[in-house]
Formats: sequence, structure tokens, C-alpha cells
Amino acid sequence: MFKKKSIYKLCASAALLACAGAMPATAQEIIKLGLSIPLSGAAANWGKGSEWLCNEAAKEIAQEGGIKVKGKVYNYSCVAYDNKYNAAEGTRVAQALLNRDGIKFIGGSLGTAPVKALQSLSEREGVLHMTTAWGSSIKGPKFPLTFTIMNTPNEITFPLIGYIKEVNPAIKTVALLNPNDASGQETEVVARKAWAAAGVSVVSSDWYDRGTTEFQPIASKIAATKADVVDLGGTPPSDSGLVFKELQAIGWKGVKVVEVGTGADGLIATGGSAAEGVYMGAAVVFDGAQVTDKQRKLNEAGKAAIGESLNSVQLGFYDSVKALKAAMELAQSVEPKAVAAALPNVKFNSFYGPSGFGGKDTYGSAQQILVPVIVTQIKSGKLTEVRRIESAEMKTRK
Repeated sequence: MFKKKSIYKLCASAALLACAGAMPATAQEIIKLGLSIPLSGAAANWGKGSEWLCNEAAKEIAQEGGIKVKGKVYNYSCVAYDNKYNAAEGTRVAQALLNRDGIKFIGGSLGTAPVKALQSLSEREGVLHMTTAWGSSIKGPKFPLTFTIMNTPNEITFPLIGYIKEVNPAIKTVALLNPNDASGQETEVVARKAWAAAGVSVVSSDWYDRGTTEFQPIASKIAATKADVVDLGGTPPSDSGLVFKELQAIGWKGVKVVEVGTGADGLIATGGSAAEGVYMGAAVVFDGAQVTDKQRKLNEAGKAAIGESLNSVQLGFYDSVKALKAAMELAQSVEPKAVAAALPNVKFNSFYGPSGFGGKDTYGSAQQILVPVIVTQIKSGKLTEVRRIESAEMKTRK
């Protein structure tokens, strides 16, 4: 049996009830947003933060008066299940969300393998599916109801690796390591191409099973290649810290990269000083002139709730809720297919600022959220933004 982590949370209950008290109860309806996320294991904090941000966005929308469609007011309730970051659990979660709970909108899903399991049902049953999964294979005209709500390897890897080569011109070889699942496999393919484009040769590419806790043998094998760079691709922060710690103990010194690196906290917690200098492509910095008061306050609240700073994986769930509201109001419909048809045409305020959906040239249809690529590095134990690359396509939107 599944244990729900959020059973019909009415937009953080108190906030929604307060909002409901300001208007006739008959005008209020609830739209359930299903979440398929890891709530246990190495990626648990990704999932916990994602659930928290879904609820925060739903609460904000309730406080602002809800979603207005054809004279009715709707609000969101986030319903989360633990997919344990694997295909088997992803299938069970999909059946629970769609068949048992009757979900028509997936507010967010995480992990390519469990997402593919969910997508096989969501597309067939006419359910709109928002996801942070990195796989290119889940997008395109064959999947008209699936939309990606964070940057993926196609958006991140080439600019990230290009920057790393620019500031480390002497590097010539790289060793890759990824989780042995759909997420890791698809990340590895793009990474190979990006390193080749930067003039860096891949000398090895290895895999490990999620749940691994002993990384010394893997680290020894990587160190033996004497690669200038170690790129951990889609490895979660806690695992990445362990790998770099073992490499440091062996004496390997080189450039450290985690393409899906989402923050310093998890890396430092397991890697200690070995996390120093790591480059990441999916982290967000919450200090500096470019950070707004709202972003800073949201991160502070999130850190208090889940124990670490928010990251771009989790922030996709916040943006998903905001995008769905904009699309429902544009379409003046709460039918999934009508909302999906409106999504490529919306411009909404994401966590990062004005955003929309595009990527038709890459995927064949406009299913990719358009947000900046933020290149970060851990310096003196602190996450530092070293370059921000705005979406070229979003710049053309008016």
C-alpha cells in the first residue's frame, strides 16, 4: 500500500480556507495535481522540496484569488507519492494517481525511469503531465501532453561544458560516471557530445546502481584513467560528494563536474572538503544583486522546511503550478488537452522571471520551459554563480 505524503492538501489548508471565506463556497472547486517523486533514498530531498514548492505555489495562487475559468474559481491541491526513483515504483505510483485518485493533471514528476512509466499511462488517458525528467526521449510530437519544467541536458550541458573548457583551457581528457538507469544513460549521451564539441576526449564512462553506498572501487577505477576531469553527470548530490571524497583520498586532483548538480549542501554534507571547486549546471544561488526579495524569502522558508537550499529540480514544481494557472486562464478551460494546447502560447512569471515554453527546433514541439542556465561552482565552501546564460528563445518573446 502507498502512504500519501500529501493527501488532498487544500493549498496549505489554512491559506485556502481563508481565501475561500472571502467568496461563496459554491464558486470554489479543487483541481488535484499529482506528484510522482522520490521521497526516500538518495534523491529524497529533491522530492521533499518539490512537494513543498508545489504546495507553496498553490497557496500563493489561493491567496491571490485562485484560477478563474468561465465564472468559476479553482484552486490546487498537491497529491504526492514516493516513486523511489525507479521504474517499478513509478508504475505503481502512476496507477495510484491516475486510476485510484482520478488525477487529470500531473503537477510534476521526477526521474526519467519512473516518469516514462507514468507517461505511458498519462498520454493514453489524456492526462497533462509536467515533468523535470531529463530524457529527450520523453518529448516530441508523439507526447503532446508532456511538458518539461526545468532545463535538461540539451539546455545545460553544452553551455556548462563550454564554460568549463573556457576557464580550464588545459583540460584534454574526461572520465564520466552516471547512475545506471534511464536518467543517467540519456545524460551520458549528451555529455559525450558536449565534451567532444569542447575538444575534450572521453577516456572512460562508468555506471553505478542507485542505492550504492561504497564508492571506493569506482573511484579507484576512475582515478586510474588519470583523466583531467571527472564528470558525474546525473549523479545526485549526496552520491557525488561520496565519489569526490574517495577520489580525494586516492590523491586524484582535477576538475570536478556534476551536470545535474543542484546545490552545495548535499555535496558538502557527504564530501566535505572534496566538494570544493565542483562545477554544477542545475543549482541556484540565493544571494547577490540578481536575487529578488521574493526569491530569497522563498528559499529561506524552503530551507527551514527541508533542511537545505532550494534547487532547480524542485523549483520546476513551483513553475509548473504557475504555468498551469496561466494556461487554464488563457484556454478558459480545465480540460487537459485544451490546457496543453494553450501552454506553448503562455507567458507567465516563473521563479526566474518571465517564462514560457519552446524548444520546437530541438524536440519537434514546444514542450520545454524557457529559463536561464545558471553555471555555479563551490568556492570556499559556498555556492557561487559564475555565469548566467539566458534563453535565446525567450528573449524573442514579447
